[in-house]
Amino acid sequence: MHSSVGRKTVYVTEEQVREALTMHDAIEAVELAFREKALGNAIMPPKLIVPLPNGDIRAMPAYLKGINLAGVKVVNSHPKNRALGLPTVMAILIVVEPETGFPIALIEATHLTAMRTAAAGALATKLLARSDSRKVGLIGAGVQARYQLLALDAIMEHLEEVHIWSLEKELAHSLVAEMQGKVSAKYFVHDEPSKVVSEADIIVTATPSCAPIVMNDWVRNGAHINAIGADAPGKQELDPALLKRAKVFLDDWAQGTESGEVNVPLRSGLMSRDEISGEICDVLVGRLQGRTSDSEVTVFSSTGLAIQDVATAFVVLRRLNVAGL
Repeated sequence: MHSSVGRKTVYVTEEQVREALTMHDAIEAVELAFREKALGNAIMPPKLIVPLPNGDIRAMPAYLKGINLAGVKVVNSHPKNRALGLPTVMAILIVVEPETGFPIALIEATHLTAMRTAAAGALATKLLARSDSRKVGLIGAGVQARYQLLALDAIMEHLEEVHIWSLEKELAHSLVAEMQGKVSAKYFVHDEPSKVVSEADIIVTATPSCAPIVMNDWVRNGAHINAIGADAPGKQELDPALLKRAKVFLDDWAQGTESGEVNVPLRSGLMSRDEISGEICDVLVGRLQGRTSDSEVTVFSSTGLAIQDVATAFVVLRRLNVAGL
């Protein structure tokens, strides 16, 4: 590795990340991160969450041995920010050289975070959803719902319909207006979440809810659910009865049981750890079976992992020809 004499930390803007990172890149990077995790080549403690007025900040460190890169992301979640003209989620990522601790880059990581979160949903869909899935249901219509749709479009063979529900109906209509030119499908905005869920083969939940929005009775056999919103203690979007019915896969045992979709039912005793099928990385490498029939309901509980950030940052920095990568 290089001497630190004369080296400078590279600053990477949001615009540079947008230009350097495609959705296919992000999906490949996230797949690499989960593969490394399965092989024992990742060091990643659960994210630290600091409650703040109207939201929280999280510190997310990780080291990926296979690509020889480490990093720490600081990211917020403030659901009321839209009214202030600010993003709900904003992030900054410091990428570090493992041998020396030299800060290689400081990356504006709001877009990167949205992309890698969506990419994890796409990877889980590839591994768990029925291959003939045609209808996507979006519960929530904010920034992440849009990225999730772009990611699903990148991997689905037959995306035909998109069904949407949001507490803010104008947000659902703005999603349709924005995404129609990017994702070719028929779009439907519904007044009730039950209408979205009952129509969908693949359901994405991307809300800040602390109470179930998707009820067990609404979900058809064979559906796959990417539960994205529950990423802190106390959050939940799915009926515990649905979790007990489904095969549930986490992105990480420690973080996923502490702050993922299963955190509330586990704490309240409505669900036990034995009812969780395992981690998605073990499905990826064939250590665990995912879907075994067309009638099963599968759930991916995504909390967002620091290894996803480091792996995606690696792609961006290589594209930008940052020295040493």
